[in-house]
Amino acid sequence: MKSPMLPGRYPSSRLSAGKLYVVGTPIGNLEDITLRALNTLKASDLIACEDTRHTQKLLNHYEISTRTISYHEHNEMTRAPELVLKMEQGSMISLVSDAGTPVLSDPGFRLVHLAVRHKIPVVPIPGPSAMVAALTAAGLPMNEFIFTGFLPAKRSARRKVLAGLAGFEKMIVLYEAPHRIVESLRDIHEILGDREIVIAREVTKVHEEFLRGMVAEIRDLLKKTPRKGELTVILGPGAAPQQSEGNGKSLQAEVEKLRVSEGLDERSALKVIARTRGISRSEAYRQLQLEKTAANQPS
Repeated sequence: MKSPMLPGRYPSSRLSAGKLYVVGTPIGNLEDITLRALNTLKASDLIACEDTRHTQKLLNHYEISTRTISYHEHNEMTRAPELVLKMEQGSMISLVSDAGTPVLSDPGFRLVHLAVRHKIPVVPIPGPSAMVAALTAAGLPMNEFIFTGFLPAKRSARRKVLAGLAGFEKMIVLYEAPHRIVESLRDIHEILGDREIVIAREVTKVHEEFLRGMVAEIRDLLKKTPRKGELTVILGPGAAPQQSEGNGKSLQAEVEKLRVSEGLDERSALKVIARTRGISRSEAYRQLQLEKTAANQPS
């Protein structure tokens, strides 16, 4: 049975009739695809795939014969203009990633951005997302959160990103590779503190698993019993940045103590205090300036 025509579809010979469809596909279970997504893939002239071999398994399962073309992070600089030209000539192109929703921590931004610049309609076809699926089953308050995608592979860059999140009191959602998860959890524990965490592994797949606990607890568990597969990490809300360690001392007093006892300059002392309090050095500097300002205010 021939699939129905998409609304607004024109013959390929008609200029400026093309469209870009951003199509969400399953993240594991092939049944997690919408009827609209299937109809869109069938009716498209071309499907731009992160990996054509991976997408072909999905297309074969649903007997979709639309031609595919590779579109990934290594060829998007040249492939994006090529696809835009096809759409300007009337082609209907669907963009898919290996799993989930394109652009969201997956290739696609350059093509979407270029299509918008060339006034080509971009149509979202909603579908699965590992982040959203994990959030719904995490059991943590999700009224407000920040999504950071994948953390940097290099430790120095990763710690810099985490330090920038130190003052954020809401939930934090990120992706991480299984071979880096223990190291990342160690950095998270040192910089963001020991807070509630949920790690969703292989969501919607046969070995789906949710690990729940505190950061240090889950870090030790994964160190002893490593896990494989896609990981979505959800950090529960953190405590508000403290002005002291609870011993009554201000940050300025701690700086002075370290300068005297350890011979550190202000910058080095702030670095030590920031690490101890689980906040970024910039946040520690901000708090120090606030204390100095308050101290100079007339009573």
